[in-house]
Amino acid sequence: MLKTYKGSCHCGAVRFEANLDLGAGSNRCNCSICTKARTWFILVKGDANVRLLAGAEAQTTYQWKPPGQAESQLRFQFCKTCGVRCFGWGEAEQMGGKFYFVSVAALDLSESDFAAIPIHYADGRNGHYDQAPALTSWM
Repeated sequence: MLKTYKGSCHCGAVRFEANLDLGAGSNRCNCSICTKARTWFILVKGDANVRLLAGAEAQTTYQWKPPGQAESQLRFQFCKTCGVRCFGWGEAEQMGGKFYFVSVAALDLSESDFAAIPIHYADGRNGHYDQAPALTSWM
């Protein structure tokens, strides 16, 4: 069930809210960028489910083109001051068009709320986003 959650970067310059179903689970991936950033995210479809409340001018964007792809499908938004990534977005036919990936760590939740979120693992390193890698304990 969708519920509205608030979140922010570390310094508070970027603030947002997102309609999320935490019970549906979150994601961790072992692709190169997710590994380096220790990414933990929730996917949401459509512009209406993620709203920037403050900090448009406080963000910068990073686009990464994965090996073997013609162009970047993902735009990673970062706070220019503290470097925290609150959310990013992309477009993919298999996702039904535009989607957002919201950083779970940027949400304003209690420790028990964080602990209750199911985690799905993706083997992005090998292009198998629908399968977990053999080893997930380090993710």
